[in-house]
Amino acid sequence: MAKPEETRLYDREAARQARVDLAAAYRLAVRFGFHEAIDNHFSLLLPGQDELMLLNPYPLHWTEVTAGNLLLADFEGNRLEGEHEVEPTALHIHAPLHEANPRGFRCVLHTHMPYASAIACRQGGRLEMVHQVSSRFDGDVAYLEDYNGLVLDRTEGNRIARVMGDKNVLFMANHGVITAGRTVAEAFDRLYFLERACKVQVLAEMGGHPLQRITHETAELLRRQRGEGENPAAELHFAALKRILDREEPDYAD
Repeated sequence: MAKPEETRLYDREAARQARVDLAAAYRLAVRFGFHEAIDNHFSLLLPGQDELMLLNPYPLHWTEVTAGNLLLADFEGNRLEGEHEVEPTALHIHAPLHEANPRGFRCVLHTHMPYASAIACRQGGRLEMVHQVSSRFDGDVAYLEDYNGLVLDRTEGNRIARVMGDKNVLFMANHGVITAGRTVAEAFDRLYFLERACKVQVLAEMGGHPLQRITHETAELLRRQRGEGENPAAELHFAALKRILDREEPDYAD
C-alpha cells in the first residue's frame, strides 16, 4: 500500500462529495435489487484526476459501504486509501474503461441485475426499442458477444473497453451489464432505467406475442424531444434518491 505522502494532491472537499455520491449509488443498488451482496463493482474517478479511482471495499456487503470506507486506487491496483483489498475483476474491468475515456466514463457501474442480465444471456440478445424508456438508449448500446470467463487480466479488460467504445451501455454475454457517465447521477440514472426497460421487454415477451417496436421516425422524434434534457433529469433523480437515504440510511455518508 502506498504511503499517504505518496498520494497526489487533490481537492479534499470535491473528493468528499464524490465519495458520498458513490456510496449512495451502492446503497441504492441494494434497494433496487441491482446488487449481488459483496460482488460486482462501481467506480468513480477522483475529481480533478484521470488516473485515480474510488472503488468499493472488498469483501464488504453493499449495505456496509460508506463514503469513508471506499478505496482509492490507481490503475495498477495500488491502494492509496482504505483498509480493504482491491478486488481483481473490479480493477481489470474498470481501469481500462476509465483509461480509454476519462472524460465520458468518469463513473462506471457494473452489475448482474436480473432483467438486463436475462437479455445478456440470450443468444443474440438485444435491448429492443419497444417502450418509451427503451428508446432513451437507442444508438447508445454496445454488445460483448463472447464470454471469456472472469476478468482477471488487463487483456480482457481492454477487450471490454474496445467493444464498449464511446457507448454508455454495454451488454456482456452470459455475464451482465455496464453503464457509464460523466457523473454518478448520470451513470446511475442509466442503470436504473436500463433495468426498467429490460424488465418491460422481458415481461412483454413472456406472452409469446410479437413485440411492438417503436418506428425509426418516432425514435427520431423522441430524440429531438429529449434534446439535452436527460442529464439535468438524472441529477434531479439522483438528488431525490439521496434524500431518501438521508432520511433512512444516513450512515452511508459517514
